Amino acid sequence: MRSLPLLLMCFLFWSAQAFAAEPLVEMKTSAGAIRIELYPDKAPKTVSNFLQYIKDGAYNGTQFHRVINGFMIQGGGFDRQFRETKTRAPIENEAGNGLRNDSGTIAMARTSDPQSATVQFFINVANNEALNFREPTRAGYGYAVFGKVVRGMDVVMRIARTPTGPGGPFASDVPLHPVVIESVSLISNK
Repeated sequence: MRSLPLLLMCFLFWSAQAFAAEPLVEMKTSAGAIRIELYPDKAPKTVSNFLQYIKDGAYNGTQFHRVINGFMIQGGGFDRQFRETKTRAPIENEAGNGLRNDSGTIAMARTSDPQSATVQFFINVANNEALNFREPTRAGYGYAVFGKVVRGMDVVMRIARTPTGPGGPFASDVPLHPVVIESVSLISNK
């Protein structure tokens, strides 16, 4: 009978490992903290890319430079003086992973080239069906979702509602009072 507690402990340990939480990151902004769960099983290259930029400190001191209420908030590409963040090579677009650009999800920003994502990301503040993967063509690729806000959606919405106008090289959609990403850190991992 002494082996029963040992077997139970082994089972509980295995169960905890099998159901381990996805990696969590915390983004501290001048508007408050945002906690994001990442999905490496669905978007391994995108999550790895994002985590490497976090490790490099690339997001620290950048700003949300494009904010459109009812659509999304975009950041990671520029500091407060609108100097561009240094980037590595673009990554493969993993938008065909089954994840959708629904409110609260985080996705990679890119140019019109579907394979051009580097450092910039955005958080959806609405269900953005038009951004979802439809087919592997230039027009149908969509934007790769790789995580979801699990705490701090009130902060995201506060940022989305901030007044915007021209700023730096942009004619519109820039917060009139900068919303700074003070730091981003990995707080737990599988």
